[in-house]
Amino acid sequence: MNQPTALIHEACRHLADRQELVAADPYRLHYHLMAPVGLINDPNGFIYFQGRYHLFFQWNPFETKHGKKFWGHFISENLTHWELVSPALAPDEWYDKDGCYSGSAVVKDDKLYIFYTGNVKNEDGERESYQCLAVSEDGHHFHKEGPVIHVPDGYTAHFRDPKVFYKNNSWQMVIGAQSEDREGAVVLYTSPDLRNWTFQGKLASADSFGEEGLGYMWECPDLFELDGSDILIISPQGLEPDGYYYNNIFQAGYLSGKVDNKALSYEHGDFTELDRGFDFYAPQTTEAPDGRRILMAWMGNAEIGGTEHPTAEYGWVHALTIPRSLEFIDGSIRQHPVEELEQLRLSGVSHHHVTLKDEEKQLENMHGDAFELQVSFREWDAASFQIRFGKTTTFTYDEATRTCTLERMRFDQKGMESRKCYLETLNHIQVYKDTSSVELFLNNGEETFSARIFDSTRDPNITFHTKGQITLTAYKWDMGSGLLSQF
Repeated sequence: MNQPTALIHEACRHLADRQELVAADPYRLHYHLMAPVGLINDPNGFIYFQGRYHLFFQWNPFETKHGKKFWGHFISENLTHWELVSPALAPDEWYDKDGCYSGSAVVKDDKLYIFYTGNVKNEDGERESYQCLAVSEDGHHFHKEGPVIHVPDGYTAHFRDPKVFYKNNSWQMVIGAQSEDREGAVVLYTSPDLRNWTFQGKLASADSFGEEGLGYMWECPDLFELDGSDILIISPQGLEPDGYYYNNIFQAGYLSGKVDNKALSYEHGDFTELDRGFDFYAPQTTEAPDGRRILMAWMGNAEIGGTEHPTAEYGWVHALTIPRSLEFIDGSIRQHPVEELEQLRLSGVSHHHVTLKDEEKQLENMHGDAFELQVSFREWDAASFQIRFGKTTTFTYDEATRTCTLERMRFDQKGMESRKCYLETLNHIQVYKDTSSVELFLNNGEETFSARIFDSTRDPNITFHTKGQITLTAYKWDMGSGLLSQF
């Protein structure tokens, strides 16, 4: 069926009717992509096509909770300024009537092919899952061709999130899956033409992680080569907290190693989380025209219900992270804010070179709602260093334990909560603060923290606190808006 459909028209009318309410929220973000109304979660179909980046997203336009998902659609020429255009997919066919779930996009013969999971609840309330195809010649209007893959034997209907790529003279697809033994897995398909797919088998699974395994379902797989290593990003469900690790309800991370397509094997190392914060899930990557591997993720997680989110009263919840370029160095992924974000810096920079000793200090012009902050340490003779953003959000490095801690106020305002990681030394911090979010990049992307935060929006101060003596250099730029327009 060609678009726009009646259901897409209904979503657009709903958005138009609620724009005044949504825009009145003081927690709306400046340069992060967010729900235009309703709920946004997984980024989908991230691709460069006909001279522009296309980023689709899971979207429930009618409620601030999960429901029958559409594919919303942003377009950008530079990864910083985005235009919201008409939705690409609506749940309006028998094979996707209960949601157009996550998937990916590829370009072939100057056409855009998007693959997604059609979610269906049958008459008995049981889940059915179909991997579906839609095609576009212009990147705006999509023709659904329907299911191209059904659930194979040995797997449950938790079978979703196809990621497609071209390698070894063949189109390949990895899909997140759950085996009938209730273990997470990623399976591989191949195709000569993007329409006829052959099941190759299991590429990786939780049973390779010993008795404890690695969760009961692996969502949102993404397989690509990075600096000589084959990286498999997964979002496993069912991991138990382990000290500083796995403290969100669901996790997102990666494996690294080598894929042998002929033997259908993947020799890989341990699972590593991609982000140490509260709000990071379902990441997806694409290859930029210059060869960079760019990642974006849902800046949310399943533990955040719409009723807890303070923006829900304004008719919207959740956002996406800033785009990040990836490197693989010394066996680990490093994440860097894409250089294009410098285009959002407003004129003027606040610059300080100071020595702080056993004090709490607010530096001149170090305040604001939406900014980029970079701090480099020149001399360190201290037990701890802390940055406070506004009244309740803090980042602390403890020298004795080599521990980084991000602390925020709970969304229900009932106390504080924290996330932690180990870091041998701290020499550089890069912060992207945006009204109701913060993303921290430590030591040029060695570790990252992402979080939604809800504090006062009245031009909050940045406060530095030291126990001991530290000499540092700090730069701060105010940041402009990244949303150009919407349909």
